Amino acid sequence: MVSPRQVVPTALRTMCISLVLVMAAGWRPAEAQEDAPEGCSEVFQATSRGGGEAPVGGGDCNPFQEPGDRARTTVSRVIDGDTIVVEGGERVRYVGIDAPEVGEAPEPFGAEATELNRRLVDGRSVLLVKDTSDRDRFGRLLRYVYADGILVNAEIVREGHGRAVVFPPDDEHAPCFAALEEEAKQARRGMWAEPQRP
Repeated sequence: MVSPRQVVPTALRTMCISLVLVMAAGWRPAEAQEDAPEGCSEVFQATSRGGGEAPVGGGDCNPFQEPGDRARTTVSRVIDGDTIVVEGGERVRYVGIDAPEVGEAPEPFGAEATELNRRLVDGRSVLLVKDTSDRDRFGRLLRYVYADGILVNAEIVREGHGRAVVFPPDDEHAPCFAALEEEAKQARRGMWAEPQRP
């Protein structure tokens, strides 16, 4: 006879596996697409396709200008909420956002931002898309990063684990990222959950 103690973990495990499979197939909550801030719908349209690349063409959150401006690679390590290392050892800094730091001088919510980034990209194939500048003053590639059709830069801001920042001339998605930050603040997500912080 099967005891209730055995049934619950099995049922929970089955439910968790089902959820992972559904999300891996590209499902995203409907409200994430329907409530997208004005000018940001392309981010969520790309997300809803799941597994595909983001669309090529106009729109505030669509960085593709020319096919030569993008490259596919695999993430080998997540440094923090806005920096990764890809195959070949190249460091990539996400364009248009700033996440709290971890490391020697950790900032509040840095660990949470890093964990979100890890869940989104670690070990995955990603599409790197250039805005205008190729590298920052530290020699890191500056890129928009897509994983499974999600613009990761935007998702980190939308979840409240990063701020929208503008460093011209790399400002293609500045209005979209600013709207996503405001949405996260209003919804009190991530680092915006506690009003006394950031």
